[in-house]
Amino acid sequence: MTVSHYVTGFILSLALTLMAYYVAVYHPTHSLVLLILVVLAITQLAVQLLYFLHLGEEVGPKLKQLSFWFMATSLIIIVVGSVWIMSNLNERMMHFSPQEKTEYMLREYDKGF
Repeated sequence: MTVSHYVTGFILSLALTLMAYYVAVYHPTHSLVLLILVVLAITQLAVQLLYFLHLGEEVGPKLKQLSFWFMATSLIIIVVGSVWIMSNLNERMMHFSPQEKTEYMLREYDKGF
């Protein structure tokens, strides 16, 4: 890797960060802000992986790529599972008032395991 490779990665990362900051601070009511920020975040991830982690540049076995895809799959399973569990719990508790939720949680806590 040459120094220019790292400088290019740094400049791209800095530009993407500044663009995301500009969009978030100066256009907070625009309807496409979330979509723009997600696109910038994914682009930033790609820049980081290619320029600094050198993903895909190894000559031998693709162990680094395999490790990355395993980590990404595990992360997606954890995030999706957590959101699923939280939304399920929220759905089951919605019919309670705040006082009823507190009483229910205290009753369940007293039961123990």
